[in-house]
Amino acid sequence: METGTAQGLSVMAGAERLRGMLDLGGPAMWAIAALSVATVALILWKIWRLIAFGAWSGGAQSAAAVALWRQGERATALAMLSGRRSLRARLARSAMTTAGDPAMGDTEAREETAREARALLAQAQSGLRGLELAATIGPLLGLLGTVTGMIGAFQALQEAGSHADPATLAGGIWEALLTTAAGMTVAIPAQVALTWFESVIDRLRHDMEDLATRIFVAAGRSGADHPGDAG
Repeated sequence: METGTAQGLSVMAGAERLRGMLDLGGPAMWAIAALSVATVALILWKIWRLIAFGAWSGGAQSAAAVALWRQGERATALAMLSGRRSLRARLARSAMTTAGDPAMGDTEAREETAREARALLAQAQSGLRGLELAATIGPLLGLLGTVTGMIGAFQALQEAGSHADPATLAGGIWEALLTTAAGMTVAIPAQVALTWFESVIDRLRHDMEDLATRIFVAAGRSGADHPGDAG
């Protein structure tokens, strides 16, 4: 019972310290705090989306289906990809459908596959602009808070005149610089996550391009454009 009470008091004390730091930084600090919450939520949502899209699955099922397609077992290959939601499988299924459609010419098949590739990659890229925005405006919000804090500190110094206390000025500068540090704390993880997600999507683009090319070559459409080139 005493342990639970101590933990509760510790949490409350931590929350009070956090609120005190936010109050010290002023409105800019509260804006940075809101941005940090949104950034963490966006990163977690993006990871969940990429998992759902099969970004880290390796594409073994799609590669096996393409191998069957190249061996002439087209119905079996399409059946393997039926109902699968990964981006690789959806692109491979679309490419097989268009490549095997006798009513669709080379140009139409290539354009349809490229259109599908663009749509799938657009889904994979959703949310990246938000991370880019967080990485950009985080330091700017911190700088804004620092500038306004410094203005306030020097105003207080001017009003104090000859009775100015250097400790008061130092405290005001410390409070102002707090927002810069907070802004960078938000921007750095956002930029790291953005770069990571972009590398994952680039790998997806490469795999989808490779699958579509192998499908069209096996279907006798060796001059097909790469779906990634169309995007």
